[in-house]
Amino acid sequence: MEFSALSMDLTASPRAATELRRSADALLAHLAAGGATPAAPMEITDIEGYWLPPAIQSLTALMSGNDALDALAKAAQRDEQRTALFLCLALAVAGQGDRIHASWLGIAFGELSAERPVTHGQRALWLAAARGAYGPAGKIFVLRKLDATAVPAETDIDRWLSSLVPGEPAVVVPRALVDYPELAEIPELARPAQAAARLARLRGRCAEITSSRRPDESTSPPLRNRSRRPASTWSHDEPLSVLRTLIGSGGPEGPLSSLSGHLLEDLGAGSDPDLAAVALHVVAPIVRSVAEELAETTRFNPPASVTLPILGHRVILRPEGPDPDSLAAAEARIVTEGVPARRGPWPGYAAIALGVCGLVSAFFVTLWLLLPGLALCALGAHRLRLHGRQLQADEEFVTTRVTELRDLAEGAVWALHEHAREAENRAKLATEDLTDLTRLIRRGPRAA
Repeated sequence: MEFSALSMDLTASPRAATELRRSADALLAHLAAGGATPAAPMEITDIEGYWLPPAIQSLTALMSGNDALDALAKAAQRDEQRTALFLCLALAVAGQGDRIHASWLGIAFGELSAERPVTHGQRALWLAAARGAYGPAGKIFVLRKLDATAVPAETDIDRWLSSLVPGEPAVVVPRALVDYPELAEIPELARPAQAAARLARLRGRCAEITSSRRPDESTSPPLRNRSRRPASTWSHDEPLSVLRTLIGSGGPEGPLSSLSGHLLEDLGAGSDPDLAAVALHVVAPIVRSVAEELAETTRFNPPASVTLPILGHRVILRPEGPDPDSLAAAEARIVTEGVPARRGPWPGYAAIALGVCGLVSAFFVTLWLLLPGLALCALGAHRLRLHGRQLQADEEFVTTRVTELRDLAEGAVWALHEHAREAENRAKLATEDLTDLTRLIRRGPRAA
């Protein structure tokens, strides 16, 4: 339903139209502030063919307990749907939604389709009914309307889950794999843990939505303006905003959204609890199907082997222990690649040989060669000593790295065994989460 154009051209009597809008706007502000009809009857000038004057007369008659049939019949004859929408929303804003006739909701709501955007009038009725403005019958009416409109099958399932449980971690590290986070990134091990964590968060969100207690920080804004502000400051309130557009006093309408868009918004964190409960009821089949799939994914089947990078070397791990061939290859790479190439001890030996030659020459040629000979011998001995220390350090490094490689590989195998034991308990908890989630969804939103 669009309200950009009125049901007739009012340019023929602009003064009467202006007075009518001013009176209607004052009435809405009065109802929103206190929810009671004015003490003195309003003077409403009828405009031939326009639905609003008799609709206002029927509204004031209904709220005063007087006969409204004649005015209601005249307004419905001129525009039945706008009349019904005006009365339903005005009575809701005034806190007297129980005075509406059951048929008015159907006329005002019209047809809802997943292929067409939800109109502002439909959304306003949806919001008012969800907050209990029309009692249990009104909420049930909206639920049936939404249930009858199937959510498109091609809708991305991840969008619904992202709305319900946003901000999920990229990797879930089970307790058994805390010391080996690389194992938690292996798809065969990551999927069950991620599925269990996602299912637990989904169950928690469903419990929050269906809880009988409303969180203090997410209290629904009232339909009635108890602070007695002017209606113009209530532009964010959907029912009153639509009412002001209906009478021609509102600004341009905001963009329309699809049925899926409204449901995704209502399911998001921090949304109105009543709207979230209705939205969860509508998408319950999707949520239940995804929950069953997540529970099935948590049933862990340990892989026959996994390949884990340890100290930069890939080692195959099996239930009985590290694969001997891959472990031996890793140890060989540590020996060949872990130690830089060293020059041999020949410079030291060469220096000692020259020093010996100098000493011999000092006895047969001149004593001046004695000191250089001794210096060359000392230098050669020092170079040999340094080379020996480097070889010992390299050998200790290789031994330490090989021992560390073996310890880490054995520890990873034990972590996999512990992870498998945790997986059994995780699968049991996932089954319980699925049972609780199914019960919560089956319970549905509270009609009262």
